[in-house]
Formats: sequence, C-alpha cells, structure tokens
Amino acid sequence: MTHSLAGGGWPSLRVDAWEPARRTLHMWTQVVGKVRLAYAPMLNHWWQVPLYVSPRGLTTSAVPMGARVFDMEFDFVDHVLSVRVSDGGAESMDLRDKSVAQFHDETMAMLGRLGIPVRISTRPNEVDPAIPFAEDEQAGYDPAAVSAFWQQLVQAVRVINEFRSRFIGKVSPVHFFWGSFDLACSRFSGRLAPRHPGGAPNCADWVMVEGYSHELSSCGFWPGGGEEGAFYSYAYPEPDGYAEFAGRPDGAFYETGLRQYLLPYETARAAKDPDQCVLDFLEFTYGAAADLAGWDRDALETDPNRWSTR
Repeated sequence: MTHSLAGGGWPSLRVDAWEPARRTLHMWTQVVGKVRLAYAPMLNHWWQVPLYVSPRGLTTSAVPMGARVFDMEFDFVDHVLSVRVSDGGAESMDLRDKSVAQFHDETMAMLGRLGIPVRISTRPNEVDPAIPFAEDEQAGYDPAAVSAFWQQLVQAVRVINEFRSRFIGKVSPVHFFWGSFDLACSRFSGRLAPRHPGGAPNCADWVMVEGYSHELSSCGFWPGGGEEGAFYSYAYPEPDGYAEFAGRPDGAFYETGLRQYLLPYETARAAKDPDQCVLDFLEFTYGAAADLAGWDRDALETDPNRWSTR
C-alpha cells in the first residue's frame, strides 16, 4: 500500500489497497456508533447516531448518560480509541493488532470500568454477511492507510461544510454514518417523501423509512465508486430527468445501478483547484434535484458571506 500527499493536502489512497483495514475499521465504527445509539435521544432521520470528523479522527461528540456525558474518539494520530467522561474518568485503548472481536470485547470492558453500562446489538448493519462482532476474527488495521483515509475525510468535510453554508432550509450536519461507512450531508425541500421501500442488507425497512421521510438532496464521500473513493450525490425521490440533467461537470457521471452521481476522488485530487471541483459537482447535482422537483430555491438558499462587509 502506498499513498502520497498531493493537491494541497488531498492524500491518494487506493480503495483496493486497504481493503482488510477498511473492513476492520468499518466494523469498529459500528461498535462505537451503536454505543452512541444506545444512549442518545432520538432525532429525525437518525441524526443522533453518526460520528463526526475531528482534528484527531472520528468522534461521537458528547453523549448524554443520566447526569453525566461521555464521548468516544478514534484518534488516528496516536491510533487509540479514547473514552472520556464528565466525572473525570478516562481510558484509551491501542488500535493496532486487534481483531473485530477483540476490539468489541475490550471496548465493552473499558466502558464498564468507566461506569458506562451498555448493551448493543452485536450484529452489524448494512453489510452482508453480518458476522456478530464477538465472533469476527477479521484483523487488518493499517495505521498509514487509516490516517490517509481520515485525511480524505478532513478534506471532504471542509468542502461539504462550505456547500452546506449556502442553504438556510432544513439541512443535516456533515456526519459519518457507520452503517454505510460514508460521510453525508442532506438538504431538504420541506415536503414529505413517498415511503421508502427499504432493502438495505441487515437493516430493517423502517430504519430507511425514517431516514427518507422527507424529500431531499443528499451528498457525501465514501471509499468506493472510484479507485480512491468518490464524492456522491442523489435525490430522493429522484425527479424525472435527473440522470440526464444538462451541464454535468467534467469527470462526473451518473451511476445507474446506484442511482447516484459520482465524482471520483482522484479526479478532484488531481484538479487545479480540488475544492472548487467538488463544489461545482455538489452545486450541479443539488441544482438538478431542486430545479426538476420545483424546490423554492429563493427561500432555501443564501449567501454565506452576507455579513462580511458589515
């Protein structure tokens, strides 16, 4: 596995070069995400369950637990999982040389020592086969590859947050969903959507019904869809003409099987201005969804620099 820094901090990382580490990390994020799910109060579209890109890796942010709060953070600089509690308790666990089963067992033990009793569903979601965590002997953590992936997320979250700032309607945070293992941000028109049919592997249909209860245009980044991952965008429900909308940016394409537009990460990384390349893709795909579905764009969009001259 080789990776290099290019494009002003946009690292190159081939998806097929870190497959064992990617699968291992995916399962680990599901363990930590399910801990957050066990304690955080329900929010629309499951916004209480994702992780967030941090200056060190991926974090749960503060999770309520009675009169206390705690957080869990994958630190991809020192390669540890850290847990901190508002009563002063803290522990960390080295991530190297651990199977999924070892990670699960040691995480549960660490939480118990810190006075955080928790029971989670031990079968992963949105993957097939779904091997229970405690029985999964897959191991493949690669510190260099994971660090490069995190830096991909750092670049993606910067640009998607810039895109997010241009919208004043209902819009999600830029968050990392551990089920699908991708960074995501969704804009909403304000209208209800038709009932989602579900169909995600090892995930109840009602989970998808909640996630897609309202009309949206969603975008993000995931380690697939290109040699080094891809930025993606889709609409639900998808309006007629979406796949053929005029003005598609160079390098972007519509993937019929996924029903998504994709921009390969390597295309953005190699661009003269990677940030603008991604922003152009996000604006095009959102504009296609919003225009074809008749969103009230004047009411939903704004200039994020509207106070800069004051």
